[in-house]
Amino acid sequence: MVRETVPWPEHEVSTDDGPVLPARDGAVEEFRFFDTAVDAARGAGLLAALELVRADAALDFELIRGWQQHVLGTPELPLLRTHPGFAKGGAERYGIGPDTHTRLDTCLAQATDGRLSLAARAARAHLDVCFFHPFDDGNARAALLTLLFVLAREGVTLDSVLLIRRFSHRADDPQDALGLCGSVKFHLEQSRASVAQLDG
Repeated sequence: MVRETVPWPEHEVSTDDGPVLPARDGAVEEFRFFDTAVDAARGAGLLAALELVRADAALDFELIRGWQQHVLGTPELPLLRTHPGFAKGGAERYGIGPDTHTRLDTCLAQATDGRLSLAARAARAHLDVCFFHPFDDGNARAALLTLLFVLAREGVTLDSVLLIRRFSHRADDPQDALGLCGSVKFHLEQSRASVAQLDG
């Protein structure tokens, strides 16, 4: 699995560790202005899911299903897909097997691995959802919510998610994984700096 070949950045003890609560909530703004402009129900679903993301505790497929019900606006919890999935106009194919659910949960459980930096853990969980592609629709949104969940569990809110959301990252490319990690780190540092300015 490509995931195991990525040289994920390790955690470094720093005075910059700890909660980040900027004046501007980048995910909320993104969902209100970008997604609501695409479709009002889509924006409302993402905002409702984000509230759950920031209140939930343990990361696994069942938890993501609950968010995804809001994202897709379905009357019932969406199921794990049962057929191969495709993305990027068919350029990427995602298989399915009897152990897909278990393997996904195993990967998601590693989001608490304190040996890695917070940016690495958030990026890796995002790519886990992208790679496993568990739903028939809305996997990119599920991946973003998963990333935001990993940050929220550490008390971190980003003041922007543009670099994370606007650029595509392949789940099977170690350099793309590091690129996503770098984008998360950039937004995390920018958010910390904006809080420091307000406090200064």
